[in-house]
Amino acid sequence: MFVSGLELWQWVNQAAAEARSSDIPLAEIDWLLQELAGLDRLALRLESFKDLPKIELKLSLSELAQLWQRRLQERVPVQYLTGVAHWRHFSLKVTPAVLIPRPETELLIDLAVEAVKSSCVNPKSHWVDLGTGSGAIAIGLACALTNARVYAVDCSSEALAVARLNAENLGFGSRVNFYQGLWWEPLAFLKGQVSGMVSNPPYIPSSTVLTLQPEVVRHEPHLALDGGFDGLDCIRHLVETAPDYLESGGVWLVEMMAGQAEAVADMLESHGSYGKVQIFSDLAGIDRFALAYRR
Repeated sequence: MFVSGLELWQWVNQAAAEARSSDIPLAEIDWLLQELAGLDRLALRLESFKDLPKIELKLSLSELAQLWQRRLQERVPVQYLTGVAHWRHFSLKVTPAVLIPRPETELLIDLAVEAVKSSCVNPKSHWVDLGTGSGAIAIGLACALTNARVYAVDCSSEALAVARLNAENLGFGSRVNFYQGLWWEPLAFLKGQVSGMVSNPPYIPSSTVLTLQPEVVRHEPHLALDGGFDGLDCIRHLVETAPDYLESGGVWLVEMMAGQAEAVADMLESHGSYGKVQIFSDLAGIDRFALAYRR
């Protein structure tokens, strides 16, 4: 489909007015046009595309307008509209079967790398991503820990299909093994052999889930959000079960929500199987990650 630069520019101006009145970031229009029209940020910022005689769109201008209306009226996240989320340096396929990977979660990979550097963790061993969703963390681990074998688990077959596709598309299909099941259950063959466990589990209290922004409540999978009464059900389970799988010195690394750090640190320290418990903040200064080592 081809449109003139002027036609597209006119649509952009209308969409920008609608975004302002609907309290949607203008950057999302740029996102759509980068994905669907192949325009770069500079052309969008300078509006230089206006002078182009024709621009190739992945869909017609009327279809683009309909897509934008879904963003405005139904509050569908722009990542689901385009089917793409950018995370670290990856372009990941996303569907409503998986949580949209957040920028703060990228730090889990950096923390895992630092844990390998600063301890006796064997980088050639086995690493697991529990609750893999889109496969972002598993792929990030495979990319950063080049000698590790990565195992990714999710209870959703739909999520695993997306994760497998992402691993294949990004060249990690042979490095990441996918398993369907609850947490550690499909990985009994790895008991006592895992060098690192990384997880971004559901951690939002049940009563809070329905108060989240409409983009999240209406469109993202509640299975990946709801952490039970206090939000800590899944983290509590991982604290209890991981010692059976982690080798001595193995890394336990989890993302959590603001306000949970003290409770998670207490769980790890009182369990008796973990040492060197540490809390790390995200770029906004919020205590977001808990790291510990198997004794």
